[in-house]
Amino acid sequence: MISNKHIQIRAQRRRLRTKKRLHGTATKPRLVVFRSSQQIYAQLVDDQKGRVLGGCSSLSPEIRSQISNGLKKVEISKLVGQALAQKAAAKGISQVIFDRSFYLYHGRVKALAEGARQGGLKF
Repeated sequence: MISNKHIQIRAQRRRLRTKKRLHGTATKPRLVVFRSSQQIYAQLVDDQKGRVLGGCSSLSPEIRSQISNGLKKVEISKLVGQALAQKAAAKGISQVIFDRSFYLYHGRVKALAEGARQGGLKF
């Protein structure tokens, strides 16, 4: 049986493997996704300066006001992606590098990416 420590080590290896190829700038930042069991978070990161340019999550007030009781986590993720795209457009950002970390491009992560694309971001 695989212990929890081995699972964490394997996830860390996948995270580093994807991150070493991705590097964001001020004009084309890295869109980083973090997914917990209940929430989803996304940030725009400029790796050259080491700054977060903007972020959005399912706990943000603008998203919380749109969420009704019947919305599923995938639909909420799509709203987060659209809200992040609006914030990026306000800062003059139209292109990003998508960093899914060690998550599969499936489900909530895919919905967030599709929402960001619908909002106007180009990957």
